[in-house]
Amino acid sequence: MATYWFGRAWIDESWQRDVRLTVENGRISALETGVGAAPDDERHAAALPGLCNVHSHGFQRGMAGLSERRSRPEDNFWSWREIMYRFLDRLTPDDVAAITAQAYAEMLEGGFTRVGEFHYLHHDPAGAAYADPAEMAGAIVQASAATGIGLTLLPVFYAHGNFGGAQPSAGQRRFLSDIDGFAQLLDGARAKLVGDANIGIAPHSLRAVAPKQLAALLAMSPTGPVHIHAAEQEKEVADCVAWSGARPVEWLLDNAAVDARWCLIHSTHLSAVEVPRLAASGAIAGLCPITEANLGDGIFPAVDFLAADGRFGIGTDSNILIDVAGELRALEYSQRLAHRARALLAGETSPFVGAHLYAQALAGGAQALGVEAGLAVGQPADIVSLDLDHPSFAGTDDATLLDRWIFAGGAGTIDCVWRAGVKRVEGGRHVDRAAIAAAYRQSVERIVA
Repeated sequence: MATYWFGRAWIDESWQRDVRLTVENGRISALETGVGAAPDDERHAAALPGLCNVHSHGFQRGMAGLSERRSRPEDNFWSWREIMYRFLDRLTPDDVAAITAQAYAEMLEGGFTRVGEFHYLHHDPAGAAYADPAEMAGAIVQASAATGIGLTLLPVFYAHGNFGGAQPSAGQRRFLSDIDGFAQLLDGARAKLVGDANIGIAPHSLRAVAPKQLAALLAMSPTGPVHIHAAEQEKEVADCVAWSGARPVEWLLDNAAVDARWCLIHSTHLSAVEVPRLAASGAIAGLCPITEANLGDGIFPAVDFLAADGRFGIGTDSNILIDVAGELRALEYSQRLAHRARALLAGETSPFVGAHLYAQALAGGAQALGVEAGLAVGQPADIVSLDLDHPSFAGTDDATLLDRWIFAGGAGTIDCVWRAGVKRVEGGRHVDRAAIAAAYRQSVERIVA
């Protein structure tokens, strides 16, 4: 048992003062407000509930910054994908564990306490299954255990190169499964989970999964999270219309019984009809604003989506730069650039943008990963403390505190992070950062040599 006292803590979407938390077996067993600190309490200035990262490809952290030169006159997502395929060709399970651990340590330092790992790198460099079909999933679990981050594992089914059952490319050989092989992989991955890790399924996209396969996957996993890439690129939308007569999100809403357990990743290119339909489905839009900007994907229609009571979570996708505040800031700024206005993602009863975005991302992220979130008795002790001595917080009050963090402070203002009651970040750095970074450096230097 451990006890913590915070000068203020964000509980039920508002700041409460003088908060004492008791943590037992990784969960909050008691919560008191308006009380003084006891002599043995560990004391901190401000506590937030940790966020869920709804979408990560952990191994891509190792190629961050390697695709920023122009490789053709019309450089875009599809040319970036070719670079990514070349990078992953040399990855071993040990490399995936080391690179993903670096990403996960940075997620904790940035304010994420659980990650949804959209895991599609399954096979050896020749495209053959490992003796243990879930060996790469084991590398993800290893990275989670090494860093302490909560894990929602999302094994990816990938069978085709494009809509209509097109043949996959050579670069996709490490991803591919048939239904029977995927069932075996899923069972093997489930057996590797530890602690409070959970599992869902991730049909990669309508490009990569045929309708009958999608139906089989949903029958295979009738409960738990379902994540799928959808409408990230304009070419993807055009190809889907050519194949089916419908846009990707439209097709899913018409044919896949999309509901609250679904998370549609990106959903960047929605029509005016799709926006309210997706919102009404109860599904989460999994937004990754930093990656979407880096890849030139486009701008999600967040103003209209939130006006329709849509729900969203945030993710770090390619892990080009990992930071809770940065993702939320990029989301708001994308809307300002698109609409040439300010403070667009505030709520009707919540005029401060930072607080409204954080509340929405907290609830939506937890829903997308099939877990609970928030500082409350019975919940996991997933806590982020802010350093209110940081200059960005000078003169702040409760109303502006989250705006100061998200728009002016960023990850450098995070002091400590606890995951399931264990302190994983102290003084802004993961407690095992040196060893994790050394293993990461060794893998990446060999891969890019």
